[in-house]
Amino acid sequence: MENFYLFVLMCIFLIILPGPDTAIATKNTLTVGKRGGLKTALGTCCALLIHTSAAVLGLSAIIVKSALLFSVFKYIGAIYLIYMGIKTLWSLRKKEEAASVEMNTKQFENTSCFKQGFLTNILNPKVAVFFLTFLPQFVDSGSNTFIPFLIMGITYTVLTSIWFLLYIYLINQISAVMKKPKAQSIIEGITGTILIGFGIKLALEKSHN
Repeated sequence: MENFYLFVLMCIFLIILPGPDTAIATKNTLTVGKRGGLKTALGTCCALLIHTSAAVLGLSAIIVKSALLFSVFKYIGAIYLIYMGIKTLWSLRKKEEAASVEMNTKQFENTSCFKQGFLTNILNPKVAVFFLTFLPQFVDSGSNTFIPFLIMGITYTVLTSIWFLLYIYLINQISAVMKKPKAQSIIEGITGTILIGFGIKLALEKSHN
């Protein structure tokens, strides 16, 4: 493996860039609480471990090289992101529900946070493309990629989990202001729009042959 420290530095910059995973984690931290944000992050990291395994075993390469498989994953992922965006915007219409109904909704959202984080990441074919195009840059030409890919994939997942822990802690600390009805409505509206935008962008992404 070459330039491991450079790999770590590049990962940090890539991880902190806002994306669908960050949008989902932000939404769930604000609407459900710190526990919801952490469950979302756990779902994202589990999906990253699967992407790592797929890259190590060569499955990601098959998906990237097959226009049909790439398109299937692309459109499923895009539809899911658009669905989450619409669901977030639609939830703005339900702020007048009774306290008991709201409590049940919160409990349901808390249990679904892991699933949202997991599906948002696992259904994004661009993550597979990232693993298959970014990781090889740090491997010696002609060497066995199994162990290096595994180490880099785990490193990326660990760095992602550390970032989410810090990010969710920060969001939770300032949530007293952000959870005010008006502020939360604005944030949820922005988040929903961003998710729909990511979904449309993913759907329009050209397939890789």
